[in-house]
Amino acid sequence: MQHTLPPPSFLHELAEIAERNTLQTYLHHEKMSIDTKIHEGLRFDPVTNADRETELLIRNKIQECYPDHAIMGEEWGKVAGNSPFEWIIDPIDGTRPFICGLPIWGCLIGLYYNGTAVMGMMSQPYTGDRFWSDGQASWFSGRFGERRMETRKNVTLDQAILHTTSPEYVETYPNNRFDILKDNVLMTRYGGECYAMAMLAAGNIDICIEYTLETYDIAALIPIIEHAGGVVTTIDGKRPEQGGSAVATANPELHQQVLKLLNTER
Repeated sequence: MQHTLPPPSFLHELAEIAERNTLQTYLHHEKMSIDTKIHEGLRFDPVTNADRETELLIRNKIQECYPDHAIMGEEWGKVAGNSPFEWIIDPIDGTRPFICGLPIWGCLIGLYYNGTAVMGMMSQPYTGDRFWSDGQASWFSGRFGERRMETRKNVTLDQAILHTTSPEYVETYPNNRFDILKDNVLMTRYGGECYAMAMLAAGNIDICIEYTLETYDIAALIPIIEHAGGVVTTIDGKRPEQGGSAVATANPELHQQVLKLLNTER
């Protein structure tokens, strides 16, 4: 690269900012204010005061340390930059479980270089878990220390664990054969939000499929999965940085099998 990546310590600094602010609201529900955004196809798309406040704090820190970098966030839009780097922020991915008090939401901070995801952080403030990519490898830290993450390399389709956050979105993608895939794996689980993608990088889940992602939903997770040995594309096999559909799998062979089944003609 012609430009140097920020140090991983900066990802952790941003995660600490996000954790302090989100927990103040998450642990004190009376401080939470909830609105809904206009989102085509959704009757209720929640946003809280914690979403907006946390993103502003993260943006301010990035602008202080890297004033030439572009920034794009879910709540406050895009700020242009003069370098190839662009930060992508989702201050609370999984606002619905956040509102419900379920600790499967996360703070997502990704970094693009010329439009390609190169670093990322997913932190879960309540559990204290962090999953990140430093640009070369993927790592986990929690209550019992730190370790390098790797996806499952030799898992077969019939032994694979499949996850999607909500079955209601499965039919939104045209000609999608999720039904065939579900019948060919070991088991299928729902409701994990961004935590499920992190668990794929950690070797606990083997296939994650999401159908209605925005850029900020997937940006941080792409390098975390790829640098752990996994593969992430759209359902039609393209790069996933711009969102839409996303298929993440534990290894290239499994990925090709999954794409083939999902795209089987009816």
